[in-house]
Amino acid sequence: MAIKNNNLVTKKRVRNPEATRAAILTAARTVLSEDGPEGLSVSRVANLAGVNRGTAYQHFATRDDLLHATAEWVSDQLMGQGFLASKQSSDGTVTLPSDGQSLFEAVERMVKFAMENPELGRIWLFDMLSSKNSGDHFFSHYKQSVDVFAESSDSKDDIDSEVLAMILLSGIFMWPVWASAQAKSTRERKKMASRFTREFLRLSLHGILKPQKYPKLVAMLREGESYYFK
Repeated sequence: MAIKNNNLVTKKRVRNPEATRAAILTAARTVLSEDGPEGLSVSRVANLAGVNRGTAYQHFATRDDLLHATAEWVSDQLMGQGFLASKQSSDGTVTLPSDGQSLFEAVERMVKFAMENPELGRIWLFDMLSSKNSGDHFFSHYKQSVDVFAESSDSKDDIDSEVLAMILLSGIFMWPVWASAQAKSTRERKKMASRFTREFLRLSLHGILKPQKYPKLVAMLREGESYYFK
């Protein structure tokens, strides 16, 4: 719609709340990736996003709201980019692949994402862990996958699936924080990611998996640096 005034036609600015919210969240991820939660404020994010502070506060009243929304974005990325090897049917049933390599490659992809987004991964992990009744959709699917695995014939007996799920997630998302502080180059970070995935595989084969069920993983572990650091 146009407003006529003194023979001039001025177009009303089209409001797009979804686009504004997306711009604010993109700016928040930039701030968090560079300076962590300590550098985050709604006013700083509004300035970076190019929106009025009042508008930003309408979408996110507090920095905690921004942190939670960022954690939800990370969860969406984890769900949507193939970080889970398991499949969930329409009735909620979770199934695992019979190929052990598929499981390992899913973990590799998750580690790669965490290494590329250490602060965002840390924010997601702590947001998910601090929620009394976590409704995080990625964690819900992930936890079901671990439960199914623990009950399968491929796993060793008496696995505590809840403890195992927490150990694995904590390692995957806290190691990159350590790596980002220790590694001085992209090559060093890549090597640290490979070190983690190799140790993850070794612990899995000797701690929770029945090695005879996963000959491909055994072969991958035996290849050592020729596979992991290529």
